[in-house]
Amino acid sequence: MPTTIRLAHSPDSDDAFMFHALANGKIETGDFEFLHELRDIETLNRAAFEGRYEISAVSFHAYCHVADRYAILPHGASFGDGYGPVLISKEPLARADLLAGAEVAVPGLLTTAYLTLRLYLGGAEPKHRVVPFDRIMEEVGRGALPAGLLIHEGQLTYAEEGFRLVEDLGRWWKAETGGPLPLGCNVVRKDLGPAAIRQVSRLLGESIRYALAHREEALDYAMAYARDLPRGKADAFVGMYVNEWTKGYGEAGREAVRVLLGRAAEAGLLPRRVEPEFVE
Repeated sequence: MPTTIRLAHSPDSDDAFMFHALANGKIETGDFEFLHELRDIETLNRAAFEGRYEISAVSFHAYCHVADRYAILPHGASFGDGYGPVLISKEPLARADLLAGAEVAVPGLLTTAYLTLRLYLGGAEPKHRVVPFDRIMEEVGRGALPAGLLIHEGQLTYAEEGFRLVEDLGRWWKAETGGPLPLGCNVVRKDLGPAAIRQVSRLLGESIRYALAHREEALDYAMAYARDLPRGKADAFVGMYVNEWTKGYGEAGREAVRVLLGRAAEAGLLPRRVEPEFVE
């Protein structure tokens, strides 16, 4: 009987693209049966505290809190290389306004987007309200909050929907560090044991490579999770977050993770300094 692996990820076009081959029987999975659990990223971050899933997408911010239980798989990461979460408003707004107490809608306190926002503000904690990521533009648009922190597809559509850019945090991070902003990763529960971890890691890597080699087919599947984006924009969004960085970190990617976690620790934004543990 196959071993069931609960694979938890976001119901978004980039994750759907990445896991198309596993979800739709495009690759042989041998001794494993993958059960896909789709949840928003902040829900997955919280679930990782309980070790609920054998494999899960989590924010790098959340990883710092669960590093004793999970290790980082060598593929599946999302990096913002000169782009990333965007801070938007309807009316003119500046960094000084946030420091002065302007409230911002955020998609979760364990998201890397929120961690980066705090680094952008010099470690200060902004006045904030947690709002489901897919309702942030709506809340800012109707004037409930002056600013919002967007992740996912809203990064591509905010301007045409009438919002102003306060800051692109990925672009700011690139200027600050010279490197990409590590946003999310796939982690595996350590208690699976080395042999099983190697096998499931290989299968996830195969799924990513299959999607990139069969782009139109994988994009067909991902369109069901694109929240009404036109195909061209959905393709652009997938390309932002499923790319060479996703296939493997390389030393540059691993160093980018160390830089993010190190700066967050120095700013007092993490419970402790964490040395990331990567599955080989």
